Amino acid sequence: MELKTPRGVKDFLPVEARWKTELESEIRRIFRTWGFQEIITPTFEFFEIFEQGSINAREAYRFVGRDGELLTLRYDLTTPIARMVASRLKDQPKPLRLAYLANVFRYDDVQVGFQREFYQSGVELIGSANPATDAEIIALAITLFNTMGVKDFRLDIGQVEFFHGIMEDCQCQKTKKLIWKALLRNDLVGLRDVVNSTELNESTKKLLLDLPQLRGQAEVLDEAYCKTENHRARQAILNLKQVYQLLVDYGVTDQVYIDLGMVKSLEYYTGVVLEGYVPDIGFTLISGGRYDNLSSRFGNQLPAVGFALGLERLMLVLEQQGLKPANKAQGILVLPHDWVKALQYAKEQRQAGIQVEIDTEELTVEQAKKYAAAKNMKALVVAGEKLEIIELAED
Repeated sequence: MELKTPRGVKDFLPVEARWKTELESEIRRIFRTWGFQEIITPTFEFFEIFEQGSINAREAYRFVGRDGELLTLRYDLTTPIARMVASRLKDQPKPLRLAYLANVFRYDDVQVGFQREFYQSGVELIGSANPATDAEIIALAITLFNTMGVKDFRLDIGQVEFFHGIMEDCQCQKTKKLIWKALLRNDLVGLRDVVNSTELNESTKKLLLDLPQLRGQAEVLDEAYCKTENHRARQAILNLKQVYQLLVDYGVTDQVYIDLGMVKSLEYYTGVVLEGYVPDIGFTLISGGRYDNLSSRFGNQLPAVGFALGLERLMLVLEQQGLKPANKAQGILVLPHDWVKALQYAKEQRQAGIQVEIDTEELTVEQAKKYAAAKNMKALVVAGEKLEIIELAED
């Protein structure tokens, strides 16, 4: 028997586990101050529930229950939340502001920043199509990463309806999907080859080839608006302008970049989309956007916008930036030469919130010092006729 974990999962040892829970506590605090209430969904659900979302069946961990039903470990959190809203929260006042922190399972390629079991945190703002809700989600994302101390954090925002508008004259869905895939991979050569092989008019071809370069700040929106006469595409730009102006009011636009080549999912997203990252890091830290049609698949039409962040990715970036907390000495070891005094002292310290471990192995003072030092404790307390405190590490 090999004493190792399967590919794509990991153990969190005490120091890492403590750091992870501290980050989760801070994330919860920030979500709460913005009015988002935490919910918890099941670890596994009926597979057909996730079929209504954006699931890739090849990446889902599926299994058959004892009653023959096809089940799956949760592939994301947005879909089960949409199910919950349609079934359990449909009569609650809207908009709903919901938050989550949970593990997610995907049978994906394992590499840096990509695991098969990973931890996600995020928010969903459900029941409003107002641009102010898009701006709130974006501002919250930036605030979250700034509060966490992430250096050089940036957020790209786009509008998928701009792409859909440009492609309205394209009748071939296969061609549309090939162009989308090239933009998704940032494959400029592939994009040029596909676009040039189409029968689209020359102005549309040029605009499609220009999409990866339509990136910057507010001035990009005016440039993009002038490059097309398509009503749908122009409405997308006007919507993005509204959102951007609200972000000016939030005071976060120095970290926001417009990226009109961002297409993400063709079917899932319906408006503003976002991705957060740190330059020179090979993966996104946060992803999301507006998805107004998902709840209708559960018989409950509600506009929605949200984001999800990868907790391990956040931890990895913080560590790479030298922001992982030092493993400070904490807690005390009590040597119970007098059990009654030892237990009373331990009780008092625990009530004060101090970590206390009582020796149960009848260690000598020297053995206890070595044991406590090895566990990075701050002090050894010998509870005898008197309390003797032996400092092992400085605060």
